[in-house]
Amino acid sequence: MAAPCAQALPSFAQVRAQWRSSDWLLLARDGEPLERTRIDKKERRGDWVALADVSPALREAIVVSEDKRFYEHSGVDWHGAAAAAWANLWNTRTRGASTVTMQLTGLLSDVPEHSGRRSIVQKAGQAVGALWLERSWRKDQILEAYLNLVPFRGETIGLSALSLTLFGKAPSGLDEREAAIAAALIRAPNAPYAKVSDRACRILREMKAPERCENLESYVQLAFARPAPAMLTVSPNAESLAPHFARRIAGEVQVAPGARVVTTLDAKLQRFAIDTLRRTLAELNAPAHARNVHDGAVVVLDNATGDVLAWVGSSGGLSVARDVDAVLARRQPGSTLKPFLYAEAIDEHRLTTASLLNDAPLDLDAGGGLYIPQNYDKDFKGWVSVRTALGSSLNVPAVRTVVMVTPHRFAKTLTALGMPLAQNGDYYGYSLALGSPDITLLSLTNAYRALANAGVATPTHDLPAPPATHGGRNADTPRRVFSADTAYIITTVLSDNNARTRTFGFDNPLATRVFSAVKTGTSKDMRDNWTIGYTSRYTVGVWVGNAEGDAMWDVSGVTGASPIWAAIVEYLHRRVPSTPPAAPPGVVQTRVSFEHDVEPARTEWFLKGTEMSRVDLAADATGASARSTSYAPARADNVQSAAPGIGSPTNGTVFALDPDIPAARQRIVFERLNGASTRSAWRLDGKMLGHAERVLWLPWPGRHVLELVDAHGASLDQVRFEVRGASARTPAPPTAGHERPAKAPVHAHGPLTSQ
Repeated sequence: MAAPCAQALPSFAQVRAQWRSSDWLLLARDGEPLERTRIDKKERRGDWVALADVSPALREAIVVSEDKRFYEHSGVDWHGAAAAAWANLWNTRTRGASTVTMQLTGLLSDVPEHSGRRSIVQKAGQAVGALWLERSWRKDQILEAYLNLVPFRGETIGLSALSLTLFGKAPSGLDEREAAIAAALIRAPNAPYAKVSDRACRILREMKAPERCENLESYVQLAFARPAPAMLTVSPNAESLAPHFARRIAGEVQVAPGARVVTTLDAKLQRFAIDTLRRTLAELNAPAHARNVHDGAVVVLDNATGDVLAWVGSSGGLSVARDVDAVLARRQPGSTLKPFLYAEAIDEHRLTTASLLNDAPLDLDAGGGLYIPQNYDKDFKGWVSVRTALGSSLNVPAVRTVVMVTPHRFAKTLTALGMPLAQNGDYYGYSLALGSPDITLLSLTNAYRALANAGVATPTHDLPAPPATHGGRNADTPRRVFSADTAYIITTVLSDNNARTRTFGFDNPLATRVFSAVKTGTSKDMRDNWTIGYTSRYTVGVWVGNAEGDAMWDVSGVTGASPIWAAIVEYLHRRVPSTPPAAPPGVVQTRVSFEHDVEPARTEWFLKGTEMSRVDLAADATGASARSTSYAPARADNVQSAAPGIGSPTNGTVFALDPDIPAARQRIVFERLNGASTRSAWRLDGKMLGHAERVLWLPWPGRHVLELVDAHGASLDQVRFEVRGASARTPAPPTAGHERPAKAPVHAHGPLTSQ
């Protein structure tokens, strides 16, 4: 091996500049480190450590162990070399004559020389290089470079990596015992515990600290047994803030060891989102009222730029699948798709927010059976306006609307918003209105951002825009999905707390102190709970549930994701206002009243040309039916007959319990046919239920047989139905102030979806 040429040795500045950590660093928009990810699997190197950040104990241990006259010689310790030569002549065991400067010369050569014997030529070359290095570098620079370049145990290179992997602390915090162990490893990096502890003890005695030798071998064993961290960070206590986002960035850009990638994330917001998510989930799983919800995700977007400001992919230690990025996981969004459905109907001039939809039983042919959506509050609501239907998230009006729009066209609208569906609209059918497709939190949140941006959809961004674009991105091609007028009208509904009171009550987490437009959603079997909404500056999306797909227990639309969403909105606008959007020129405001006072008179927004001052019921809708809150679906039987018969439920109905509310507060209505005799009695699964004309039954999962029987127990009429969806676990007590009114089950025959 050739000796290094002194003239070829680099300067200290060059060595420092060429140093590369084995990790790459994810930075927030202001340059603050958020996440470190190891990329070099051959060697483990940390950040370059300045000598001022190395503990005095370690500096002393290195000098005592490797070069006692380091601060006195000029690169070669001639006194030590002579002593070593004399000892070698008499075969006496002694330390080598290689100084720290000579060792550094070997580390800086083209072929680094790790531990082992060196030839006379190599020693001579190191000596020449050391003499040149001492004339070109300062002593502190030589020691600093040596500590950063010297190999330690296994794959570990440099003091930073050794200190963090072996002792779990920064080099500045090493005490005398740890410093002695580190120095001992330079001579014999892979020596057994006993030899390392023996050499470390000799170093401690030379450091005048022999008392630290007690139990040293046990301490060495514990240190070597410490699991190596997945990443190296100057602060061992620093939390991993964006692991999932870092993985996303690594898939988008070419990252190399030592790379520092600036992203769009806001460090303070990211921390707040993480803390809020974990604190809320911990409260939901407190022993007193465990809700079986362990996972969650948060994404925050800048409305104007599409920059991702926060990306929390999991709940961390609370999750059994913490590596799963829930921001990108596909799940059923429930009722969060309804604003886009009504926006399309309004854009097509099929509806206005004052239009009345009949919230009454609806039987739709779904090919394999009937699709029969139903709502809550034990009864149907009767005639309701579109504003009430969307604000209070009623299911039946949404299904009636998708019938008008057609699932095929609605699916195309969702795709235009950036939500690529796995199937076409006909595959999902009418259940598309209630959120049956699988959607990611990121795409759903960005779709709401399109509403915030007057109906125009653009992509999201993880990396800052190049300076030449002045904040814009030429690759962004805006897609107008809805007119600005329709987007404004939908925003007035989603920000109207009065419109949501029938479901959520007036005092709910969705009513923020600043302007915001928001919608909740829960998928079937209470597996996914969402809250998505926007302010004048930001769009926030939150999902909670279980990564493995288990159902939550008694987590309603406003007790799961909504408190997290509301807290983040309040944080974002703690110092800056959120103002409602200005009305575009294509909308008008008109005072409107409703026939039979179905809803109180109010001022309503309309697209120009669709305004009206009075909304009447359909010609075949009587005032009684408009005001009624109880309906029974028609059967094939002659409903005017006085013969005993069951009017509700119909034979073969499948009930899916509405996941947006506690199962214990839902009811299925048993009713006789119109005009049927009241002398008959109800019998369910062989047990009598009484003679009442109308029974509200607490649903229980399984297949059931309902009968009307005469005084002798003989069956007069019989239907079979099934209840699906809820866990049989006894629900936890409701959380005061956050529960929704009781709902009746969602009926579904075929695909089971829900609000």
